[in-house]
Amino acid sequence: MATAVESVTAKQHRLGQLREFLMSRRARVSPAEAGLPDGGRRRTPGLRREEVAVLAGVGASWYQWLEQGRDITVSPQVLDSVARVLRLSPAERRHLYVLAALNPPVAETAPEDLDMCEGLRRLIDAWTPFPAHIMDVYWNTVVHNDAAAIVLGMRPDVPQNCLASFFTDPLYRTRAAHWARSAPKVVAQFRSACSEAPEDEGFRVVVEELKELSPEFAELWERQDVRPGGQNRKELEHPLAGTLMMEATQLRVPARPDLVIVLHTPLPEAHTAEKLEWLASPEGRRGAMYPVAG
Repeated sequence: MATAVESVTAKQHRLGQLREFLMSRRARVSPAEAGLPDGGRRRTPGLRREEVAVLAGVGASWYQWLEQGRDITVSPQVLDSVARVLRLSPAERRHLYVLAALNPPVAETAPEDLDMCEGLRRLIDAWTPFPAHIMDVYWNTVVHNDAAAIVLGMRPDVPQNCLASFFTDPLYRTRAAHWARSAPKVVAQFRSACSEAPEDEGFRVVVEELKELSPEFAELWERQDVRPGGQNRKELEHPLAGTLMMEATQLRVPARPDLVIVLHTPLPEAHTAEKLEWLASPEGRRGAMYPVAG
């Protein structure tokens, strides 16, 4: 029977991993990189334990116990200081929290992964003729493929926030066959996204602005419903192609936790795949050049 209490064996394994991880990260940082006065003259690779303790502002004995994998109490503030001295990446910092049995901080994007957007753009372009787009944590559209413009009505002359568009864009609302049925689920999924970063002011800005713009959103927001994102069934009535049945799947890339990829897959009903292929053809594109009447 599973239990939430960590077993003795599991704790020993975790603390052993903590010891090995800290030792390996300490050996990786040179005294010169840490800014020590004799850093350029020392031949010994890596930092000493007492040097990490001084630079992190913690007791030498306490840090020794931490690195030895003893079962001691740690705080997020102290772990952050140690992570700074050891020059941990965002992923390594989260790993340190897990090994210390603390809730890890919100995932961050490492600087070397910021250039992934071109690769992700190629991914959604390759998804054509099916709609695909990428949004940030606030559901602002970062990029979309041509099919998303033709099918979902994404266009540069309206606010490119998916939540705001769902409630305030007349074009999208006229195409959504079951808008009222979907609206509570959409709001509950956005509240779930908010809960991942409760102190993030950006979420509050989106919510407060949309409350002013949409009484329907304000009413649904007050219900306090929470639902994880994942997969949503969409039925649209396109002015050229007619009924379209699709499944929208949200995907995350671990290296870019600030982004969500949304891929729309045609369902077997209503010959959706054939219709989407036609909309992406030269003939379909000529007919679907926006602005498109809803």
